[in-house]
Amino acid sequence: MDLLLTSAGITNPSIHDALVRLLGKPIDECDALCIPTASHANRGGMGQAWSFVAGHEPRTPMVELGWRSMGVLELTALPSLDEDHWVPEVRKADVLLVNGGDPMYLHHWIRESGLADLLPSLDALWVGLSAGSLVMTPRVGDDFVRWHPATGRDDTTLGVVDFSICPHVDHPMMPGNSMAEAERWAGTIDNAAYAIDDDTAIVVQDGRVEVVSEGTWRHFPR
Repeated sequence: MDLLLTSAGITNPSIHDALVRLLGKPIDECDALCIPTASHANRGGMGQAWSFVAGHEPRTPMVELGWRSMGVLELTALPSLDEDHWVPEVRKADVLLVNGGDPMYLHHWIRESGLADLLPSLDALWVGLSAGSLVMTPRVGDDFVRWHPATGRDDTTLGVVDFSICPHVDHPMMPGNSMAEAERWAGTIDNAAYAIDDDTAIVVQDGRVEVVSEGTWRHFPR
């Protein structure tokens, strides 16, 4: 599957154009599923999940882009359902819109739900927002580990791509997310990494990586 890994959703025309290019057709001809699961591990997460699903997130647009249809794929519900209840719907989707929140909580439920096993065979485009992007990397770094399962603290994630991501660089409401801090973070992990601001996204298509940006970003080689 192709990936559009964003810090804050479809925030500018360049990222919007990349989205349409990856979809291969207009947004209003595409069927989407949104995944709010990562929000639940945040304080205030119930409200954040509702805002995402309802399309009330104008600063981080995803659901509100004009899709032909929209469904909610709540990963925590899937282990209690037969696969034939949800797998066909996922296979039919053109795009999975994956909200931000806690990347380790999201990683846990992608695996527990069975979605991780399905990903290699899907044709859908994965569009991640913050944690929804970080979860596709091999590691998030200890700075991004807040929630962890009872089995222990770990920063490894799905490893669909071979680089890590530090999102929200130089965000005015996140004083700890400076580029200098991102460089320090990159030094704590053993693979390549990108630091991206909210006007930047990373396209992964057919194994090729492309940065799409109207803002600030930096690549840290391995």
